[in-house]
Amino acid sequence: MTGKDFYTKHFRNFLLAIRPDVVHFQHTLFLGYDLIREVANTLPDAGILYTLHEYLPICAREGQMVRTANNELCEEESPQRCHGCFPHVSPQAFFLRKRFIQSQFALVDLFLAPSHFLMQRYIEWGIPAEKIRFQDYGRISPALGPDRPRKDRKRLGFFGQLSGYKGVDVLLEAMRLLEVEGLQSSAGNEAEAGTGKNGHPQSSGRDGHAQRVTLKVHGANLDLQDGEFKRMFANLLEETRRSVTLVGKYQPEKLSQLMRDVDWVVVPSIWWENSPLVIQEAFMNGRPVICSNVGGMAEKVADGVNGLHFRVGDPTSLADAIRKAVQLPATWEQMREGIPRIYRLNDQVSELVGLYRRLSAGRPAGSQVSALV
Repeated sequence: MTGKDFYTKHFRNFLLAIRPDVVHFQHTLFLGYDLIREVANTLPDAGILYTLHEYLPICAREGQMVRTANNELCEEESPQRCHGCFPHVSPQAFFLRKRFIQSQFALVDLFLAPSHFLMQRYIEWGIPAEKIRFQDYGRISPALGPDRPRKDRKRLGFFGQLSGYKGVDVLLEAMRLLEVEGLQSSAGNEAEAGTGKNGHPQSSGRDGHAQRVTLKVHGANLDLQDGEFKRMFANLLEETRRSVTLVGKYQPEKLSQLMRDVDWVVVPSIWWENSPLVIQEAFMNGRPVICSNVGGMAEKVADGVNGLHFRVGDPTSLADAIRKAVQLPATWEQMREGIPRIYRLNDQVSELVGLYRRLSAGRPAGSQVSALV
């Protein structure tokens, strides 16, 4: 099957067989924006809905909106700026790329954005404000028992891809700073320190607070990163071995148990993010969040209310935030009380059904609404 056959034959036949009243696109990655036009041509009366999950239509660097030269956050796209990130691609090609995507998007009746930050980015990029609305991700809250009492709240957790975009190296750098401070503050107490797991020295609990901060790194796909990142990650892991444990990948059904084994969830991404699911998951499990102060992360976490912000990409600023977080158990209790109610999956489904009905208005009276998602 050729790529052209997919559009002109198979997908078209599929649409004609199903004949949905509404087609809801969650993604066109690896398929192409041409799918939107095929829906409009094959089923001209069908409503078209599109959920924007990231910035791929705007940014050719995997939708990250991070500059290739120095990982600086990109505030806006333009043919010339994009050419600066990809010198082998002409500004004219980037101009045509944007016009092509926008020509397909013009056929969409309504866009959904899971964060106000992302919504505003797309309005600035060219989507009319009246054609886009905010809708968060709905979740099913887990059944949770009472939290286990603890004298302190100094256990950190990272959950996500082990990549530079996710900022796991920034977090390890911050832990290295805290560990150095802890080792310095524990001078003279070495005789009172025991031996922990794997034979590594264990704090006696009488040295500085920074020594007692621990981090569990949950994540996968380190093998997909380039050699330089892998070496840096391994070196940082070795330098922070007294306080950091690499747990590795985990099964989704184990997430609640793993999150409740820590006190704070750290989200140190160096890109804008949209509506990070890990923040919702942390809140669902009663865990305040320490996160970068940009994009969807800063929107979802209220600084000083249900978590703490730090300067994106800055290990020193993150170390400062961790110190503030773990100073007093009362800080954790206060942040936990500030966690908002989770947007329920049932509420999202109800809202989507309403949107499907509105988009399919004009159908014969009494007919059922069918949606292809």
